[in-house]
Amino acid sequence: MFYHLLFPLSEYISGFNVFRYITFRAGAAAVTALLVSFIVGPIVIRWLKRHDMIEEIRGDGPPTHQAKAGTPTMGGLIILTALLSGTLLFARLDHPHVWVLVGATVWMGVVGFIDDWLKTNSDKRGLIPRYKLIGQVTLGLIIGLLLYFYPEAFSEQFAVHRTQSTLPFLKNQFLDFALFGIGAFFVLMTILVVTGTSNAVNLTDGLDGLAIGCVGIMAVGFALLSYVSGHALFSSYLNIIFLPGSGEITVYCAALLGAALGFLWFNAPPAQVYMGDTGALALGAGLGTSAILIKKELFLLMLGGLLVAEALSVIIQRSYFKFTRRRTGEGVRVFKMAPIHHHFEMIGWPESRVVIRFWIIGILLLFLTMTTFKVR
Repeated sequence: MFYHLLFPLSEYISGFNVFRYITFRAGAAAVTALLVSFIVGPIVIRWLKRHDMIEEIRGDGPPTHQAKAGTPTMGGLIILTALLSGTLLFARLDHPHVWVLVGATVWMGVVGFIDDWLKTNSDKRGLIPRYKLIGQVTLGLIIGLLLYFYPEAFSEQFAVHRTQSTLPFLKNQFLDFALFGIGAFFVLMTILVVTGTSNAVNLTDGLDGLAIGCVGIMAVGFALLSYVSGHALFSSYLNIIFLPGSGEITVYCAALLGAALGFLWFNAPPAQVYMGDTGALALGAGLGTSAILIKKELFLLMLGGLLVAEALSVIIQRSYFKFTRRRTGEGVRVFKMAPIHHHFEMIGWPESRVVIRFWIIGILLLFLTMTTFKVR
């Protein structure tokens, strides 16, 4: 919004020329989101407590978690308020990339809000899983169809590469998700990315500061990826797809980083509030959509390696338990508890050690992802 209001005035006041630079607007979006988090955080936490929006603690989980009983959930409202404030104030609103990201974030934020609300105000079971899945699949379907049938709205270059994705470690090599010219594969891929990332962040949200820390690290990665993808010189030097307009995604990712740091202020152990599905589903959808818009879906697997591990641990645990129960009549677990962060708690790691070590792994994955641009 500020770009459209203030940049035209640069003809008269030269200082407003800074709004033309993505780097300036991204930094401003991050700081704004951080400050908004600090302002609305205490207000939202008081409101959640007053309305008894309390997180239910699993009885079969690590014994130390029982001390968390009474902590309010639905803190994703803090994140979304900060994220959307920073994005809408400093991004260029004439770029469709921004509105697709905002739409995806709000869409899954609403789905998560309904789930959290039902968990705290109804029968405690929350939204029926298939309804949540319908919300995720529908969002992925809409984004996939939009990008496939109206790619020119984003840029001519996007239209040329609309069904392609960049392959890590290889120069000018792409994986085409529209085999034999059929766009259904691309739409299916979009659904899988949006749904998978949304669920993966939700599964990772089990320890104080864990999920939001991982999301913040990934936001840094996607901010860098989107910036170089939207910069003609950098994209040419790095031999990646040049996508005009994708630099505005940098502003969104910077706002996400600011919102993540702001929420971490309240979510650091011992947490004052949990993000709940309101935040987890929305952030996952935002990250997945960012990867799709800059044609870096495969980089998501590397940059979000922790999310992949969390999701796989749950799939492996459930699948093997069901398999052994059918074969022997008694289910066998691979991990002491899934998702995998709980496994480490069950073997004796303090919660803070699990969180910090997972953050370290996330930072290493960030460095590895950035390194792939030179090791090609």
